Amino acid sequence: MSDDIGPILRNWKYTPNDINVRIIDGVDGKQKLQMRLDLGILQMELDGRPDGRRPHKCDSYLSYYERKVQKLFRAGKMEEKFVLSALDCLFLQQEAIQFYHRYLALMKLGDFARVARDTSRNLRVFDFVSEFSDNDEIQWSFEQYRPYVVMMHARALASLSMEKSNYDEALGIVQRAISQIRAFYEKYADRIGEEQFEVDFLQQWAEEIKGKKPLSERERLTQELEQAIAREEYERAAKLRDELLYLDPNRMG
Repeated sequence: MSDDIGPILRNWKYTPNDINVRIIDGVDGKQKLQMRLDLGILQMELDGRPDGRRPHKCDSYLSYYERKVQKLFRAGKMEEKFVLSALDCLFLQQEAIQFYHRYLALMKLGDFARVARDTSRNLRVFDFVSEFSDNDEIQWSFEQYRPYVVMMHARALASLSMEKSNYDEALGIVQRAISQIRAFYEKYADRIGEEQFEVDFLQQWAEEIKGKKPLSERERLTQELEQAIAREEYERAAKLRDELLYLDPNRMG
């Protein structure tokens, strides 16, 4: 068997300005996630670490370092402060990039549960490095990506809620993410400047969610009342106002 992957690439044309992804059946009997790039293909596991490795017999470097901290805590040795070295952080960064490629591909496929899992995991990496690295520049090399990952995490969670027609829940998720991202930009205004695209994207999406949400009876009547007044249909407006009063739980009689 030839090691040349040219025939595979020719059969799966690369499309610029798009995320080219697919699910294939692996020779080990498990499904694999593939992403087509201009110069080749990335292949990832759907679960666990994307490259399938288990560093130090853990499912990831993050789990390995978290376990080291937990061992110190259980042994009552937290006075021996755990500090991530520059090499530790490099391992974590390379690993986080793998998860980034995977959740980007999974978002394209609409696998929102796994996107939520992987984005939550990368946010945990940022928190861990922020707590256990004593190098400000290394901390920032992770932290600068927080707004984007918060946005992607919110998109995944909100999409899951919308699949169940929980529009209020979805809207709440998006609005909380907007608040978190704005707080980030306010905190790091001297390093990153003005808000980037994440807030604009989520605000626009929030409006779209509102548009998809079915109106309650009160919202429908209020909207019709405003339209009737605008058209000077005062008799209809009076009837709609009476219907709204009837819906008021505090009405008399």
